Formats: sequence, C-alpha cells, structure tokens
Amino acid sequence: MPWSKNDYPPSMKNLDERVREKAVEIANALLRDGYEEGRAIAIATSQAEEWADNHPSSDGKTKTSKHRD
Repeated sequence: MPWSKNDYPPSMKNLDERVREKAVEIANALLRDGYEEGRAIAIATSQAEEWADNHPSSDGKTKTSKHRD
C-alpha cells in the first residue's frame, strides 16, 4: 500500500513534516522493491532522519524526531 503526504503509517505521525515526507518517499520505494511494510517503515524512518541531519532545512536547522543532548 503506497503512502502519501496525508496518508502515512501511524508510527510516522510524530516525525517533523519534512522528515515524514522523506520517510514516505523512501518507504514507498522500498515497498516497490519488495520489502515488507514493517521493515520498509523502520528503514525509511531511520534513513529519513539521517537525511535530515545531513540536509538542513532552509532555516539552517536540522529537524528530526530524535532528542539530542
């Protein structure tokens, strides 16, 4: 089941919008490659958070759901 900007897995609801959109994009690609939903969600979330850390938003901040010390 492909996801969209407004229809995504509940586990992604607490992600920043920018990170969530990237996670949905990655998860959909993984589903097309034959990954199971649960595994695709986990991988996509992790990769999207890493992507956000390496690609600051236009305001220069990284925005992930992880809490940093």
